[in-house]
Amino acid sequence: MSQTDITIFEKLESEVRSYIRSFPTVFTKAKGYKMWDEKGTEYIDFFSGAGALNYGHNDPMMKAKLVDYILSDGITHSLDMATAPKAEFLTTFNEVILKPRNLDYKIMFPGPTGTNTVESALKLARKVTGRTDIISFTNGFHGMTIGALSVTGNAFKRKGAGIPLQNVVTMPYDSFVNDNLDTLEYLERFLEDGGSGVDIPAAMILETVQGEGGINAASFEWLQRVEQICKRWGILLIVDDVQAGVGRTGTFFSFEKAGIKPDIVCMSKSIGGYGLPLAITLIRPDLDIWEPGEHNGTFRGNNHAFVTATAALSYWEDPSFEKNIEEKSEKIFNFLEGIVAKYPELQGEAKGRGYMVGIETKIDGLASSVAAEAFERGLIMETSGPKDEVFKLFPPLIIDDEGLDKGLKIIEDSVKAVLGAKELVIS
Repeated sequence: MSQTDITIFEKLESEVRSYIRSFPTVFTKAKGYKMWDEKGTEYIDFFSGAGALNYGHNDPMMKAKLVDYILSDGITHSLDMATAPKAEFLTTFNEVILKPRNLDYKIMFPGPTGTNTVESALKLARKVTGRTDIISFTNGFHGMTIGALSVTGNAFKRKGAGIPLQNVVTMPYDSFVNDNLDTLEYLERFLEDGGSGVDIPAAMILETVQGEGGINAASFEWLQRVEQICKRWGILLIVDDVQAGVGRTGTFFSFEKAGIKPDIVCMSKSIGGYGLPLAITLIRPDLDIWEPGEHNGTFRGNNHAFVTATAALSYWEDPSFEKNIEEKSEKIFNFLEGIVAKYPELQGEAKGRGYMVGIETKIDGLASSVAAEAFERGLIMETSGPKDEVFKLFPPLIIDDEGLDKGLKIIEDSVKAVLGAKELVIS
């Protein structure tokens, strides 16, 4: 079999492409937590489609249901018409996820992507409250369309908008300045003081663990106080669970252990189960004041994704699934703390929660070097943070001990190799 000329991407694809630059090979096959390229090289996937493949690649149960549905000429595209797969997803999500957690939400299908769900949440918050401004937080990332980009902190991504991004006030996230500064006391002072220049906003939007922003995990106490402030001032609380949700941080929703109940929840990525495009916006029922068709989109009725999303929820019917995530999460974080302690020259700090973790290093370029070295050794992972200062681990939730151990060993070997190379350069 002839191999793909990888230069074709450089010749014909836009310069905006990014992941191919970090992983310069042609992938052909994927299963579970593994991927293979055209040369037959095997890789362990600690990237998981940037959090869109929490259940791994080509899950056999989801694949069988999807193939059966396609072969039976089931509806593929339906806008927001009624279909059996959509009804089944709505029912299953309510019974398996919402009711056991004592959550009551209307489910909106805003379009296929994470930025779609964020746009719908911001739009609804402004409609409900009649207010214009939104409070977002430093290093937050919420999407690449104009509304979602306006509440995103990254200067490089914001610049890409090409226009001023308005009607948003950015406040410091938990421990943004240092562990001693109470960022919420600072925030609330702005709300209290009529001379602050900050109007009472329609909503606050946040990630409980910031993915692209550097794997910053807000404390449960901080999240609880945000909720209290929102209630006190009549501000809607929007939690962006696009990346941190669907088990990535240990529980189905990332905010469960904090004991809060957001007014609106944004979900995408792994909600589709199989990697198929799907997004949902969960809305407190009394806030669901949309007029029919007031917010719509051509591809909000992806029935293939409804089929796999429903199948994926069967994982959550078994309590041992979540327990296994918790146990392996502890193992992963202990490993990261061990690396930080064992290699002080890394100048590192273990960060994150669940399967959404990484090591931040104060040495410029080091995290990218570790990720690049890991790829050469057969492990796929990426970096995050405003300066790519964190190499982050996003293994699929279904990874077994063998795969996890092998992946963690590659990371340690990569750290050792990169630190050793730096020592040689210095000497």
